[in-house]
Amino acid sequence: MTSRLVTHANPAYSSWALGLLAGLVAAVGGLVLAFGGPLAAVAVVVALVGAVVVLRNLEVGFWGVIGVVCLLPFATIPVDIGLTPTLLDMALGATVGIWALRVVTGRQRTIVTAPVTVPLIVFIIVAVFAFIFGLSNGPLTPTLLRHFAELLMSIAFTLVVVDYCARWEQLKRLVKVTLLAGAGAGAIGIALWLLPDLVANDVLNALQRVGYPGGFVIRYIEDNPALAERAISTSVDPNVLGGLLMMVGVLAGPQLVARRPLFPRWLTAVMVGLILVCLILTFSRTAMLGLAAGLGFVAMARYRRLIPTMAVAALLLLLLPATQGYVARFAAGFQGQDLATQMRFGEFKDAVTLIGRYPLFGVGFAGSPDIDLYLGVASIYLTIGQQMGFLGLASFLILMATVFGYAFLARGQFRGDERRDPVWLGLHAALVGGLVAGTLDHYLVNVDFHHAVTVFWLMVGMATAATRLGSLPEEE
Repeated sequence: MTSRLVTHANPAYSSWALGLLAGLVAAVGGLVLAFGGPLAAVAVVVALVGAVVVLRNLEVGFWGVIGVVCLLPFATIPVDIGLTPTLLDMALGATVGIWALRVVTGRQRTIVTAPVTVPLIVFIIVAVFAFIFGLSNGPLTPTLLRHFAELLMSIAFTLVVVDYCARWEQLKRLVKVTLLAGAGAGAIGIALWLLPDLVANDVLNALQRVGYPGGFVIRYIEDNPALAERAISTSVDPNVLGGLLMMVGVLAGPQLVARRPLFPRWLTAVMVGLILVCLILTFSRTAMLGLAAGLGFVAMARYRRLIPTMAVAALLLLLLPATQGYVARFAAGFQGQDLATQMRFGEFKDAVTLIGRYPLFGVGFAGSPDIDLYLGVASIYLTIGQQMGFLGLASFLILMATVFGYAFLARGQFRGDERRDPVWLGLHAALVGGLVAGTLDHYLVNVDFHHAVTVFWLMVGMATAATRLGSLPEEE
């Protein structure tokens, strides 16, 4: 079920690789100083210092990725050096790149793999073919190339997570950082929602210094200021924030009823409360649906004592006067009466038509070749079908089936394990929530929302690592 690819370090090769790296760094530094000026050179130095820190302790890189995804997902470096990489690009690129460097130079002699490795690589290959075949449908712009590279890096990040989490303590720390960062995003979202709209807008406009959009950025239901305000935290889009909080909230759910939670029980309750309240304030119906599906999976699979808590929360949501508008919005969505739902139905119809015309590899990522149809639909499955065809959709479904099949075969190893079981089950439940919410939203595979894509594949990697670790002795 698990394997290790062994790499043997060659001292001469390692010295050659390090020398080449030093030469490349010097060349890049000289070019940046010549064309970008001293501020750009300072930015490069800061980035190199960060890289050295990550090189000494790779886990810091993972913490950086999680922190940026949850707290500053759209931030860019504040210095123009000819291109504008985001903080997430830099954090993710540094982590993946330095992990690869450790392997190349022989500092790391083994690579941990799992059954998901092959289907994940196949999925990446299909994505590359779809991208190449689809270039005839639109121009190859720097933005398109960058977004596709970010997509591939986020998917490949799964392999790095699986390899890095070779011990339970490493995985546990990543989960704890994820829960804390998710609760932090919830706290920021609630605080901004409570502020007067103009004050909150001024606070968010201050983020323009790090690449955030300016103007009036507060969001409302159906973009109508006469309707309720939607929480956005620092995620710009309320649905994307809802998706993040949903996955982290489902991950946190089992900790409420675990006999050995990761945090003190009072702190767990505070974090779950912040995440749940902010999730409600996003008015994201798909995220709430995913939350219910994920926590329902937890309750039915193992923790029946979570059912009363879910029932009380559902009753409060249905009966409290303050939540009646929320309930009415859900009812309108299920009945197809609101504008957003009607637009989704139209998107679904057009997406099915487009997939029918280009069934094998889809139309790629550059655009639609047909003027009567467009690329973009609120569903991760139809989005993959549009961009990568049936081959891409099939490879994605096989990959997800492998993740859950691997977990199903290992389920007996976690039964009665009060320390590992809540984490293992919570990670897979978070994926269940994401896959259910993904039937009616697309941010988990949308290249315009790199952080949402990254958090999904981070969960895939941690869930797979948790399953692999279940077969190892307790001290691992």
